[in-house]
Amino acid sequence: MIEIADISKAFEDILAVDHVSVTMKENTVFGLIGTNGAGKSTVLRMVAGVLKADEGTVTVDGLPVYDNIEAKKRIFFIADEPYFFANSNAWEMERYYASVYEGFRREDFSSYMEKFGLDKKRRIATFSKGMKKQLALLLGICSNTRYLLCDETFDGLDPVMRQGIKSIFAKEMEQRGLTPVIASHNLRELEDICDHVGLLHKGGVLLSKDLENMKCSIQKVQCVFCSGEDKEKTMKALHIMKSEERGSLHTLTVRGTREEIIGHFAAIGTIFFEVLPLSLEEIFISETEVAGYDVKKLILG
Repeated sequence: MIEIADISKAFEDILAVDHVSVTMKENTVFGLIGTNGAGKSTVLRMVAGVLKADEGTVTVDGLPVYDNIEAKKRIFFIADEPYFFANSNAWEMERYYASVYEGFRREDFSSYMEKFGLDKKRRIATFSKGMKKQLALLLGICSNTRYLLCDETFDGLDPVMRQGIKSIFAKEMEQRGLTPVIASHNLRELEDICDHVGLLHKGGVLLSKDLENMKCSIQKVQCVFCSGEDKEKTMKALHIMKSEERGSLHTLTVRGTREEIIGHFAAIGTIFFEVLPLSLEEIFISETEVAGYDVKKLILG
């Protein structure tokens, strides 16, 4: 487990991270969401031990990470622009990481490289941006560390490659308990892979919640009431987070379990009602609007 406790980091007069506290549980996919400049990369670098927090602590499985070899053995960090040795090829990078990480799986690396159509002997400088991202991810996965920190991991990958990497993540999580931590500015990119999501804004954590719990505790209902009285009863009885009307059709975002919401609408007068699933985007919009923010401006542009 990675525990971030009240960390802050400033670069001269710029406060990049402002008292952030987040817990990242093992064998889950943690998504760190935020616009450019929100502090995602700085947080990941402090978790990786590349940067030292000005305040607060970062521990990995109970070990302080900064300047601690034992803690760093458990982490592989992939920067937004992965670093490779000048004029090197994939085979040379494989040999280097195999010397750093004792559990590096060279056979698996060769197998993955073949499946992704990457040439181990070709100079990395001639790779496209997407190919470099693929190579960095495969090196990270095969390093066999417990935690894989990825900064804008899927940026530059086409949809097929993106799904391929997600499938490998799922396999590695099931077989050896890999814990990926993925930072991204794109909320939609992480919807189908993350178990827990933290939203960073202006260096601080605006929201950090388990996705399954979020999805179970917020419902979207479309309905047509029989009367104004039935509508009024609903508005008073339920925790309405958002309400929209188009003629007689009401679309409500309601806090509560699916069973509770269905029970309520079954007991009042409606001509029609249905409970619909919410996307991650809709959940975040609802949660952040309650907190006084507009996630559409923060994340979705």
